[in-house]
Amino acid sequence: MGTILHGTLVTLRPATQEDIPALAAIRATPEVFARWRGGDDLAGEVATELEDPETETYAVDVGGKVIGAVQWYANNDDEYRHAGMDLYLDPTVHGVGLGTDAVRTMARHLVRDHHYHRLIIDPAADNAAAIRCYAKVGFRPVGTMRQYERGSDGTWHDNLLMDLLADELLDG
Repeated sequence: MGTILHGTLVTLRPATQEDIPALAAIRATPEVFARWRGGDDLAGEVATELEDPETETYAVDVGGKVIGAVQWYANNDDEYRHAGMDLYLDPTVHGVGLGTDAVRTMARHLVRDHHYHRLIIDPAADNAAAIRCYAKVGFRPVGTMRQYERGSDGTWHDNLLMDLLADELLDG
């Protein structure tokens, strides 16, 4: 089943097929859909993500309710070894520290249990709330990736590359 991770406010557990309806519903909210663009079959997309051997998807759980997901992936080439992550949460729980706790919990797991010395994350450059969330964990801006990602309106937009070195993890 995988490792269950406990934060201060959230529990991260490997996402399962049973989580697909909740995660698809969260992805369908306008706020999340705008950032995590998808097609007409969000449940199918979530299911595909759960089966992707290159990415591990964890359900973000608070009190037995799935409120989002955090994913991580790795580059294990000896010369470039690092891990990256991404996150989405139900907009009804934005702004109360759950995202910061989820990111911190996953970062701690990747640094302590998987021994990654460097982590990356790449929010949309205009997503000030996400950037603040990641900075609270210790992520720092590295640079702007210009026209990096196509938005739901079909136009390209910039993302901010942020990284965190293991000894910079702010453990709350």
